[in-house]
Amino acid sequence: MTRIGGKIVRPGAVVEGYVEVDGPAILSVEAAGGAGDDIVVPGFVDLHCHGGGGHTFTTGDVESARGAAAFHLGHGTTTMLASLVSSPFELMRDATVAYRPLVEAGVIGGVHYEGPYLSGVRCGAQNPEFLRDPSIKELTELIELGSVRLVTIAPELPGALEAIGFLRERGVAAAVGHTDATYEQTLAGVAAGATVGTHLFNGMRPPHHREPGPVIGLLSSPVVCELVADNIHLHPGMLGFAARTAGPDKSALVTDAIDATGMADGTYDLGGQQVVVADRVARLVRDGSIAGSTLTMDEALRNTVAAGIGLAGAVAMASTTPARVLGLSDQVGALEAGLRADLVVLDADLHVKRVMRSGRWIE
Repeated sequence: MTRIGGKIVRPGAVVEGYVEVDGPAILSVEAAGGAGDDIVVPGFVDLHCHGGGGHTFTTGDVESARGAAAFHLGHGTTTMLASLVSSPFELMRDATVAYRPLVEAGVIGGVHYEGPYLSGVRCGAQNPEFLRDPSIKELTELIELGSVRLVTIAPELPGALEAIGFLRERGVAAAVGHTDATYEQTLAGVAAGATVGTHLFNGMRPPHHREPGPVIGLLSSPVVCELVADNIHLHPGMLGFAARTAGPDKSALVTDAIDATGMADGTYDLGGQQVVVADRVARLVRDGSIAGSTLTMDEALRNTVAAGIGLAGAVAMASTTPARVLGLSDQVGALEAGLRADLVVLDADLHVKRVMRSGRWIE
């Protein structure tokens, strides 16, 4: 039995007390005085991550994927998706097969395809060489491999609405992203079954008062909007605005991190394209587009609180809401009796002190 004391962040509240852990599960959460100044939060859940610590998810290399997951675990991310970028079908298939043992072992929570079914106009740092229209044939083969949890699709593409509906029917979350869709096309994607907006504002037609576009369409819909809270993808004022507008139940903090996260400035690769990182900002060499981030989830939490979002709401965005997107609310995402003992102990400044996963401290 392990007892962890401090300010416990539970859904909608911060309560001083203790989390009692028995084996891999939370036994109880009880209010009590004198529990200390540490802040105890549920393990973070990252829906969108390409790598970190010098390791990448984008190539299908198992040891590299293991290293990336371990790096982010040290920053409090106890559940994460391995995000691929736009790639040939063969790489998507081979990576999904390669990562299945990692999913079965709980190292990663599944695979996210950020592409290749994206808008060429709004592809950002995605490699335009690999972009193509949604393919039910490809998706059928990929989903049968068993590890696919999320697919980003531009809803205006030919066959996109059919593909979104196909994913919904098979229990895979569909996200609207990297899109030049109109407001109406965005709503059509949501009506077809999309439940996520991939990094809101980024890789999207910008809002206009006569053509609201995907940003307003997603904020107005019952979908969860990803927010890259690195103060680079989004100005802190825009981060606060989006989070307050959507609310913590419809906002998910994501890192969109690449292998350069936690590493020195220099030259890196993303989907076969050269990326230069300088002063934490990653950009494509070919056109200067922002190319993912060097963000970790603990920093995203700090930035969100600094942007004016209350701690309980920010923690919901980092843990509870993304867990619900993945259908894992009965396992992770909150500090409640019976859930898996995934938690992060933070100091008063929200820096990580210790991480526990499945009842075991990460050394």
